[in-house]
Amino acid sequence: MKKYLCLSVMILLGLNLNAQYKLEKLWETDSIINMPESVLADAKAEVLYVAIMGNSADAKDGIGGIGKLDMNGKVINLDWVTGLNSPKGMGIYKNRLYVADVTDVVVIDIAKAKVELTIPIPGSAFLNDLTVSDQGIVYVSDSRTKKIHRITNDKEEVYMENIDGLNGLKAVGDQLFIAGGGKNLLKAAADKSMVKIAGLPQGGDGIEPIGNGDWLFSAWGGYVFYVYADGRNELLLDTHLQKINTADIGYDPAKKIVYIPTFFKKSVMAYQLK
Repeated sequence: MKKYLCLSVMILLGLNLNAQYKLEKLWETDSIINMPESVLADAKAEVLYVAIMGNSADAKDGIGGIGKLDMNGKVINLDWVTGLNSPKGMGIYKNRLYVADVTDVVVIDIAKAKVELTIPIPGSAFLNDLTVSDQGIVYVSDSRTKKIHRITNDKEEVYMENIDGLNGLKAVGDQLFIAGGGKNLLKAAADKSMVKIAGLPQGGDGIEPIGNGDWLFSAWGGYVFYVYADGRNELLLDTHLQKINTADIGYDPAKKIVYIPTFFKKSVMAYQLK
């Protein structure tokens, strides 16, 4: 009886008995962050940027902003930049922090902690994730119009279209990795040809490369998966029964720490990948 009870508990917790990797919780902030959607780790500056939406995921109400935590979860300034709408995905290039903000990409001068430029995205409806290549090219997804926009030298253009379930993006070299096409992790080459890397049980929110072609893949409902280069996946974290969301994750590749914004729970969590 105990054997079956133990097995049932493991299944309910969503644990993989054959998993090669695991997440161990390091810390969690107090529930003081008003709907955090995305975390971006800047290990060089020893800062975590947090996109704070405010009261809504899509309202243009001016109460959103970007907060700063240290790498141990201590609040530096939750009002580092204010006056945004419902900010989500972020990316850094040189002294600029780029932020997806409903229908605009906001460019923040990091040193001055001020909005330097706002780039309207024509025809957009719900800009979601954002990534910046090592050449400073910005890509931003629109989950409602199913488009990916590209910004080069502050000029916008539609880059790809008709991608169902579009959300997470990550630029790696001249390739763009995408959470989309249903519940998939996709790879788009420079010529826009698309390859499916893996199919997942849940639609993706944040995607982060681990190395050797492997990925972390978060699903908003409360799941974090490890995705292997060969397409296999393992469930690392399941918090959906506790109603803890796992939105657009951040990752420190040197320390192998995953940073998770919990959305409605109003906190950020950190886990060690082992």
